[in-house]
Amino acid sequence: MAEKKIKVAKGGSFLTETTGSYRIFTPEDFSEEQKMLAKTATDFMEKEVFPVHERMEHKDWNLLVELLRKAGALGLLMNDIPEKYGGLGGLKSNTMLLGEKLHTIGSFSISVGAHIGIGSLPIVYFGNPEQKAKYLPKLATAEIISCFCLTETGAGSDAISLKTKATLSEDGKYYLLNGSKQFITNAGIADLFIVFAKVDGEKFSAFIVEKEGTEGIIIGAEEKKLGLRGSSTCSITFEDVKVPVENLLGRVGRGHKVAFNILNDGRFKLGAGAMGAAKFIFKEAIQYAKVRVQFGRPISDFLMIQRKIADMAARIYAGETMAYRIAGMMDEALKGVDRDDAVKVMDIIEEWAIEDALLKVFGTEAISFIADESLQIYGGYGFTEEYPAERVYRDCRIERIFEGTNEINRNLTAGNTLRRGSKGKLPLIEAIGQIHQELEEKSKSRIAKTTGPLAWEVRATELAKRIALYTIGVAIQQYGPSVLAKRMTFGNPTEEVQQDGSTVMDHQDIVEIISNMIIDIYAMDSVCARTLQIIEDRGKGKTSVQMAMSRATCQEGYDRVNLAARTIITTAAGSDAKIHLKNIEKLSTKGRADIITAKRNIAAHFIEAEAYDLAP
Repeated sequence: MAEKKIKVAKGGSFLTETTGSYRIFTPEDFSEEQKMLAKTATDFMEKEVFPVHERMEHKDWNLLVELLRKAGALGLLMNDIPEKYGGLGGLKSNTMLLGEKLHTIGSFSISVGAHIGIGSLPIVYFGNPEQKAKYLPKLATAEIISCFCLTETGAGSDAISLKTKATLSEDGKYYLLNGSKQFITNAGIADLFIVFAKVDGEKFSAFIVEKEGTEGIIIGAEEKKLGLRGSSTCSITFEDVKVPVENLLGRVGRGHKVAFNILNDGRFKLGAGAMGAAKFIFKEAIQYAKVRVQFGRPISDFLMIQRKIADMAARIYAGETMAYRIAGMMDEALKGVDRDDAVKVMDIIEEWAIEDALLKVFGTEAISFIADESLQIYGGYGFTEEYPAERVYRDCRIERIFEGTNEINRNLTAGNTLRRGSKGKLPLIEAIGQIHQELEEKSKSRIAKTTGPLAWEVRATELAKRIALYTIGVAIQQYGPSVLAKRMTFGNPTEEVQQDGSTVMDHQDIVEIISNMIIDIYAMDSVCARTLQIIEDRGKGKTSVQMAMSRATCQEGYDRVNLAARTIITTAAGSDAKIHLKNIEKLSTKGRADIITAKRNIAAHFIEAEAYDLAP
């Protein structure tokens, strides 16, 4: 079969384009090289990390450093580093695949992520040639370990308000760094610090700070954390630390570009990594359910337990599909691009800022749900350290806070969508106008007639898009596009005031609901596209579980979108609410999918497989 090209779709275009109208990259498209990479990472975790992870939980930092260097020797830490600086310059899908496989032990994966992601990528993308040549080869092998120093006690999500200062010396040879950082992953084992400070107390800037030979760096005590106990997290204080001027990262006053872009890059990786932890605890929970006997039967026979298994599987299927869809588009767009051209690479990656933010939300909330349901399957044993559900439950909680809280990422999801629409980068207004025209003409929706095995799911997804777009139109009409699309991260913190005196802060609850609609639609659109491809490639007979998961995802996603639309309209539309609610009814489907049977079929497949396994 000839290779089918993956389409490079514009960011947010899933809202306006027809479901399944182009090919996306999915796990079924992994090359043999990628499968070998996944096996290498899996074998490393099973043979090197799992047997000793309890020692890490008890703060054996020498062991943690040793494992990081073993991972480096296997090439597991160098995918994002250009080849000319000792890395692999690999695909974004490879990065996601590695993140997924290394995420089965949360503490180790977070240590890895802090080193190769936020700890190394600022130099990869914003370092000058001398900085790259000096640091990247050592970072690629974990000869030196890095960390990212942004958060302060009074500057978390509002990072622009940080207080750490950098003052240029009179001879112009170094900056004097003063201030404190909080909750810094890898702080206790790091050799290198990416530090954000304000030059002269005003200009937000980034610096590379070496630990060796530098006076004035004070590492605080290890934080006593709910989870991730096998990773080092400390505060760091900088007291008159001399940083050579050649260690300025990028330009003075442009540190927000470093921070924002690196965090954006990390979001989709965290969403993909969460699926690795989800697959691990999903497998453990199923195997336990098959041997745990109550009332004379294994609890895997009970339909309420089967429903939990089905719900967990459907979320994993959606999450991994969303993640690799994004990675595939990035890889296609980056073909032929010099990975050392940071400006070009970052411009390409930023195209999918909407998808990055929503994937972070979906993935981290999916693992929280799956960890919770897995612990429930274990019952009282799940609450003990004897079984893995307790550790995963604790470890995953932080992921809804990392890389920008999920509240911030919901703001980014809705705000970037509306902003792209207002700038003409996304035909949002045109799509809303078309829906109104259809309603005025009293014509049926212009959704193409769907037939085949996923006809209902595709139609439900297309209707959900129209309902969401119509609702966004109502919100824009009521509150104005500039309020709903106000940038909520690094930049001028001054709020833009509307004629009615309102600001974006007054409508965050509306923005949150819009974001939830967009997230559900991306999940629905992605699983439909993937399942249609599998049907095309394998035939309907070998895709029953994928079809069942698509059915469950689309029915429940559609229901949430429909309810969200009615919730917003009831609040936003005032005296016109009844008219708008009638229009939502016209855009709605009367039919429903049988998701109870679908979930029974999903559970039966995975209980037999005893793992998240979709092999034909």
